[in-house]
Amino acid sequence: MLQPLRISIADYSFLMIPVEGGTFNMGDEVGGLTDWSSPVHSVRVSSFYLAQFPVTQKMWQLVMERDWEHLAFVGHERPMERVSWDDAQIFLEKLEQKTDLKFRLPSEAEWEYAARGGCYNLGCTYAGSKRVKEVAWNNENSHSETKPLGRKFPSELGLYEMSGNVWEWCSDDWHSNYEAAPVDGSAWIDAERGSYRVYRGGGWSHDSLYCRSALRFSWYPDYRHNALGFRLALSLQSAG
Repeated sequence: MLQPLRISIADYSFLMIPVEGGTFNMGDEVGGLTDWSSPVHSVRVSSFYLAQFPVTQKMWQLVMERDWEHLAFVGHERPMERVSWDDAQIFLEKLEQKTDLKFRLPSEAEWEYAARGGCYNLGCTYAGSKRVKEVAWNNENSHSETKPLGRKFPSELGLYEMSGNVWEWCSDDWHSNYEAAPVDGSAWIDAERGSYRVYRGGGWSHDSLYCRSALRFSWYPDYRHNALGFRLALSLQSAG
């Protein structure tokens, strides 16, 4: 059985949680905002690692070796926010230089599989619970700000706040539905990259509906928002 990986940078460390591969039904067809999340389709995801928490402001500062002037809510244990998909790519390059590990953003399929509990899926609407307030910060309980990480219950996999607090960028280009989507868990990236990138999970400023594990949205890769951050993924091959 795969064990969590503890990665250290100076005096800071973080856990990468193993997500055992498996097959799941990706998507949702309940209507309304989830029209983009159809058709429901079977996807086989290979085992990988996913960070226990979104990237924190402390970790960003250590890797980038500078403060981030765009922050709306400052705090070392708060999630990074106002960070674009493009910003995340620069962070990943610098993190590889410091660790010799090729971190990346998760694919949409990996993200949703993990949010649903992976092979331990209990059928929860949100990442780790059927009750949103147990696992997510949203506009009903956030007091209009991000929160320090780890104050909600973890998911079945030991992952925190995949629902709520901040939305999380994925690797994929945006497609308005899952017609012709990959079924092997890989990121859906066009030969000529599209104008939008995917993000998932809901945020502190949004209604609980947006925290559903199946829900998806997108924006430009240079877009920054105070409820938008990212979480690290690592392939087994990259972990050695």
